[in-house]
Amino acid sequence: MEQLVTVIGAGLAGCECAWQLAQRGIKVRLCEMKPHKKTPAHVSNDFAELVCSNSFRGDDLSNAVGLLKEELRRLDSLIMKCADANRVPAGGALAVDREGYARMVTEHIRKHPNISLVEEEITEIPEGEVVIASGPLTSDALAEKIAELCPDSDLHFYDAAAPIVMLESIDMESAFYASRYDKGTADYINCPMDKEEYLAFWRELCSAEEAAVHGFDDGGVFEGCMPVEVMARRGEDTLRFGPLKPVGLIDPRNGKENYAVVQLRRDNAEGTIYNIVGFQTHLRFPEQKRVFSMIPALKNAEFVRYGVMHRNTYLNSPTLLDRYYRLKNEPRISFAGQMTGVEGYVESCASGLLVGIETARRLLGEEAVDFPQETAVGALGLYVSGGSVSGNFQPMNINFGIITPLGYRVKGKRNKNAEISKRSLEILEKIREEKKI
Repeated sequence: MEQLVTVIGAGLAGCECAWQLAQRGIKVRLCEMKPHKKTPAHVSNDFAELVCSNSFRGDDLSNAVGLLKEELRRLDSLIMKCADANRVPAGGALAVDREGYARMVTEHIRKHPNISLVEEEITEIPEGEVVIASGPLTSDALAEKIAELCPDSDLHFYDAAAPIVMLESIDMESAFYASRYDKGTADYINCPMDKEEYLAFWRELCSAEEAAVHGFDDGGVFEGCMPVEVMARRGEDTLRFGPLKPVGLIDPRNGKENYAVVQLRRDNAEGTIYNIVGFQTHLRFPEQKRVFSMIPALKNAEFVRYGVMHRNTYLNSPTLLDRYYRLKNEPRISFAGQMTGVEGYVESCASGLLVGIETARRLLGEEAVDFPQETAVGALGLYVSGGSVSGNFQPMNINFGIITPLGYRVKGKRNKNAEISKRSLEILEKIREEKKI
């Protein structure tokens, strides 16, 4: 009997899950409500759209997300293949031309013989094997059905996207190219401020008028995507220890570190537009223009996109899901992506990959892989399914803190992290050989 899995949502997690299933001979019914209906944060008709930053973050094996990306590459990740093929310069990070990347993912999905597309909104959870990867912007109708299925999962927070400016409108006499600590190539545009300029900017940012966002609660914002104005209100120097930190950035005009520095990162392959790093916001558009133009290098900036706030819903996964992201009380249903509480593009991709691999093996009568906690893919799934404090579950980026420690001392943080990554990749290679994946 032919096996069929319905995957709801063609974001990063849904596309990765569908790809892993299809590559193993499983027929996939991939359901996506675009182009007929879009969320407030989506603009493209392509799949796996990046709605916030265009960065997949650090690519070095001395940081956890670099390890996770390398594991995904070795496991034939479609998302990583397309991201690597559409890379744009970003120092030590993997940033992509978002349009080229999404277009490539869409082409691969549409051409796969084992994937059929259903372009309509799903308002009921289908029968049979289902993977819900509808994302943090799940439509109200489907969200209601998920709430009925998981009555204890009524958790949510709001996410924020940073503004984008035109390169030609940046005052380069007030800015300089560099990457922090000269790591990689000088791909970031750095916009310095002296103390007087910073304090004036900080005061206006703290008092700027926000857009109306129903249900927004500063106390419930995930720290990794906190609006810059919320961060500013936490203290005069909070931004200087966060997105405006000057450390590791030597101004070539004076050979010194500045009081505060705003970084801009390339947002497309052509390098014509740049996003303001760490400036997720839900200020009103006129206020964004007024306050962000106080940054000297951005005094004449042309904003091609202002920052926006959008809903982000996620499950209380430790009480609901197992290590395979399956619903404990109805294992025919799995979840993948940010709805599970993984935070970030790469983490969403990893959850979809794990669900796809493990679901395919179960349906084919093969032994589960059970990615261990020594691997980044495994550690993320184990954390989401129970490795956090029950009742206080918050979205999680991959980090070395949730990966099994080495058990022996290595001098230096970077050396220790590199050793953890080396061990993880050795374990992964052994698993690939033994499990034939």
